[in-house]
Amino acid sequence: MEGTGGSECLTTPLCTDLIAPDSQAVVRVPEPAPRSPGDLVHPPMPTPHEAEKQHTGPEEADQPPSMSSHEVAPPAAASRNPCCLCWCCCCSCSWNEERRRAWRASRESKLQPLPSCEACATPSPEEVRSWAQSFDKLMHSAAGRTVFREFLRTEYSEENMLFWLACEELKAEANQHVVDEKARLIYEDYVSILSPKEVSLDSRVREGINKKMQEPSAHTFDDAQLQIYTLMHRDSYPRFLSSPTYRALLLRGGSQSSNEA
Repeated sequence: MEGTGGSECLTTPLCTDLIAPDSQAVVRVPEPAPRSPGDLVHPPMPTPHEAEKQHTGPEEADQPPSMSSHEVAPPAAASRNPCCLCWCCCCSCSWNEERRRAWRASRESKLQPLPSCEACATPSPEEVRSWAQSFDKLMHSAAGRTVFREFLRTEYSEENMLFWLACEELKAEANQHVVDEKARLIYEDYVSILSPKEVSLDSRVREGINKKMQEPSAHTFDDAQLQIYTLMHRDSYPRFLSSPTYRALLLRGGSQSSNEA
């Protein structure tokens, strides 16, 4: 640093020690504040445009600007899910709020006692034996339906009988307003995928029901009722005939016949 004047050190950013010309003493001088962007040790300050890009990030800077308050977003594409019609339980329309309440009130009916009109019938020994002849005879008997429903409850498939009975009640209704109401309740209770009592139906039958529910009729669920009837006939009915419940009824009927003789 010998031979270097103080003026030269002032222009050097890192120069902090000066040597006085008339002595060898070292004088500590504070580092001068930068007077221009060239005097900065750190990188130069970014321009406003660069600062904005650094703040938003490269990904956000390349994105299109957000809409202003007077702009309106384009409407969302309509759902193509066939179950999301105005009558379906997965919609959020105000009309369906009452249907949801009715569905929540009926969701535990699976565990409620059997109707008195069905439970009060006492089958004769001949009637009990006729149930083994055909499934049709069992289903045409009020006492037979009651006993069979109790058996289905033990197999956790009581909803099949409940659905079949609801369809029979719907087909006997002539008032269109009542038909509309009952059809929607049947759909929510036994066809909707959100119901705990949903019955097993194939996609073809479900699609047909979804189309018919736009204008419900007393025969909206005919195909579904036949499919559930066939399911009970082929799957549950053979097990019912060999169940302890039916065997006990046969033994009771045999003992009554012997006592009468």
